[in-house]
This record gives sequence, C-alpha cells and structure tokens, in this order.
Amino acid sequence: MVTGLSSIGVSTRVRLYAAVAVRGFRRYSTYRAATVGGVFTNTVFGVIIAYTFVALWEQRPNLGGYTQQEALTFVWVAQALIMPVGLLGGGILEEFAERVRSGAVATDLHRPTPLLWWRLAEDFGRAAYHFLTRGLAPVLIGALLFDLAWPRSVSTYAWFLIAVALAVGVGFAIRYLMGLLAFWVIDIRGYLALLTITQLFFSGMVLPLVIFPGWLRGLAEVLPFRCLVQVPADVLLHEGTGTEVLPLLALQLLWVAVLLFVGHLLTAAAVRKVVIQGG
Repeated sequence: MVTGLSSIGVSTRVRLYAAVAVRGFRRYSTYRAATVGGVFTNTVFGVIIAYTFVALWEQRPNLGGYTQQEALTFVWVAQALIMPVGLLGGGILEEFAERVRSGAVATDLHRPTPLLWWRLAEDFGRAAYHFLTRGLAPVLIGALLFDLAWPRSVSTYAWFLIAVALAVGVGFAIRYLMGLLAFWVIDIRGYLALLTITQLFFSGMVLPLVIFPGWLRGLAEVLPFRCLVQVPADVLLHEGTGTEVLPLLALQLLWVAVLLFVGHLLTAAAVRKVVIQGG
C-alpha cells in the first residue's frame, strides 16, 4: 500500500490537500435544503436557550464571570460551532464505519496520501462550509434578536478564527479516532451515541463550563472537549472577561497534536490489521 508522499514536493502536497478541502466544501454545499433546515433548527434552539439564559442571569448576574450580554453571545457562538466541530457527529463518522465493513476503505488506503491527512483536509472543507452557512446565519439572526457582546478589536476576531480552526482540528481528531474503532468493532453506533452525549456536555454546549461546580469543572478542564466550544467562546469574549488568549490556543494546539499523533499510530495498526486479514 502507498501511504506516503515522499516523492512529491511540499508545494504539490499543499495544492493536493487544498484541492481535497475544496472538494469537501463543494460536497456539502450540494445539500442546500439540509443547510436551510439546519439554519432554522439552530436558530430556534438558540432562541430557546438564549431566553433560558436571560432568566438565569437575571437571577444570578455575572454568573461564572459572564455578564448577560456575554452569556447570550456564548449561546450563539455555541450554536455556530455545532456543525463545524462535529458535536453531533458528521464528516468521517457518516461513512467511515460503513467503508470499513464493505471493504471500500482499501481504496482510501491506496491513495498516495496518508488516510489521516486526506480526511483532515476533507473535514476542514466540510467545516468551512458549515461555519459560513449554518454557523454565521444563526449568529446574525441572534444579533438582531438579542444584545450581544461584540469584540471591539479586530485582532480578537482573528484570534477567534484561529481558535475555531483549532477546534475543528480537535473535533476531527476525536471523530477520526472513533471512526477507527470500526476496524475492531463491528457496530460502533453505541460508541457514537456516547461520544455525542459526552461532547455536548463537556464542550460547554449545554452550559458554559465556568458555571460547573468545582470538581466537575476540574474534570471538564482536563478533557479535550472544552476545546470545541468553551475555548473559542472564551477567546471571543476575552476583552470583557480578561481571559488570556495564548494559553487557550496553546491548549488547543496541544490536544490537536496529541490526538492526531494517536490517530497516526492507530491508523498504522489498522492498516496492519487489514493486511493480516487479506483486505
């Protein structure tokens, strides 16, 4: 099996992965009805959660160090990130297990690129599409309905986009590792359901992690899931909360590196399993 690009120059590799990302973007842009439905769903849930937060913060002003404006901003940032970071699955998890069961994964392994990096590039294309559509649209609607805490500095938006890109990387790596289970487990649907619940709770999607009780917050902070929602939201809100940005980005970068390295090791083990089985 060809699993490397040792004979291809760096510029060629960059163009190849960029083309894969563009393909991923175009692939998901064909599902326009699903996009419109998703924007509507995210907006409705955003409004419901936002009014819940209004009631909560009226009773507990500055809960978790957030003003009501900042808490409402958190709500809409979370809604914007559901699809890009894959909180509900998506991307590789939609098809990877089936490709393993059917044997079609052999085609993926014969590409002149490592499976991990090919899928990562494709997922960034998917995430970019969802961020520009199902992400931004609900936020703009939320901004019309509620008073949100918008950053004053352009650099804050730049840091936020970097945090979102790293969140996408963490989200992909987690889902990729789960997808690799298909090489050893016949049916991974139960694991996917458990992953979804865990991600929603420990990412900050259900409630900001800053309002968790001490021991639970401590647990949430040592898991990678906070990088999916809580960290990007804190980066966007750092002007008001005083949170340091660089340590948050460093945390995300660390988890991306660790999870992708583990993914690389498990991919190699999966390839050996396929060869042993004669796949």
